[in-house]
Amino acid sequence: MSEEKEIQASETVQEVNVEANEANENVSEEAKGDDNVEVKQLRPQRKGQRRRKIETVEPVESEWKEQVVQIRRVTKVVKGGKKLSFRAIVIVGNKKGQVGMGVAKAAEVIVAIQKAVADGRKNLVTVPIFKTTIPHMITGKSGAGSVVLKPASQGTGVIAGGAVRAVLELSGIENILAKSLGSKSPLNAVNATLNALKSLRTFKQVADERGISMKQLLGQN
Repeated sequence: MSEEKEIQASETVQEVNVEANEANENVSEEAKGDDNVEVKQLRPQRKGQRRRKIETVEPVESEWKEQVVQIRRVTKVVKGGKKLSFRAIVIVGNKKGQVGMGVAKAAEVIVAIQKAVADGRKNLVTVPIFKTTIPHMITGKSGAGSVVLKPASQGTGVIAGGAVRAVLELSGIENILAKSLGSKSPLNAVNATLNALKSLRTFKQVADERGISMKQLLGQN
């Protein structure tokens, strides 16, 4: 009788172990099927192993702004006939007192614009800005065209049109009055505007040339 009881007890123990193993296997399979990510994250990290950091680099915006004034198709007469190309006039400025103009020709429009931008950055003009406007009235000339620039009070805005407006806005001037006279060519208008901005003088320069102080120049005692 004792032997039969021992055999029955051993069989029951084996059955319980088998059921427990099956239950563990089912639980592990369900966990793997549902939460694979969590299982991977719980793995221990090896000694000396470094975590990889994913760095996202955002593109830095350039302070230089470009504006296309004119794109024109031009022809050149050569020995075999006519050669077609495109001429681009682009204004480049940082709105902080520096502005320039670039002119370039190429067989494609995009290439002409890129070459004009590079040419504009090489020919920059520094503009003396006095309280969001220019220090004094000035007239610039180029060919048959001329541009008159007058300082304006706060809140006036940029009163100009066409290519002249593009040059004044990209130079950083916020209040000014401008009038284009003579030739209506955008190239002449831009050259005349840049000529006027280049000829501007600050109060300090005028005081140094006259040999007086700033207070005497401005009429202050």
